[in-house]
Amino acid sequence: MGGVTSSIAAKFAFFPPQPPSYTVTVSETTTTGDNSPVTKLSIPEVPMKENVDVLKLKTRRGNEIAAVYVKYHRPTCTMLYSHGNAADLGQMFELFVELSNRLRINVMGYDYSGYGQSTGKVSFLTFQPLSLSLYFFLHASDLDLK
Repeated sequence: MGGVTSSIAAKFAFFPPQPPSYTVTVSETTTTGDNSPVTKLSIPEVPMKENVDVLKLKTRRGNEIAAVYVKYHRPTCTMLYSHGNAADLGQMFELFVELSNRLRINVMGYDYSGYGQSTGKVSFLTFQPLSLSLYFFLHASDLDLK
C-alpha cells in the first residue's frame, strides 16, 4: 500500500515541465591518447559556452541524470544547485552561468529523476540520495572544484 500512496503523493507534489524545455545532443566525439572515446554533449536550446560541460550521470538505480557544470576560470569553491519544483535545466541554464560569473565560483546544476532529460520516476525517495550522489561525484571527479 505504501507504494501506491507514495505514487499518488508524487503526482500532487512534483510538477516537472511538460514537455521538457531542452534536449541533450552529442556535439562532438573525439578520442584520447589511448583511443578511448570522449563524447561532448550540448543543449541546443541554450547558448553554447566554452566553460560549460553538459553531463549525463548514471545512478545506482540505472537512471541517467542530466547536469550542467559551469566552470569559473579561478573559482573559490563549487556550488551544487538543486533547483525548485516546476523547473528544469533549460530554464535554469542562464541563472547558473550568471551565478558562476557574479559569485566567481563553479556551479553544478542538475535535474531530478523524471525532470527534463533525466530518466526515471520522480519520487520523494530519489531526492536525497540523488543530491548525495552528485556531491560525492563532485569530490571523486577530476573537475577543478577549488
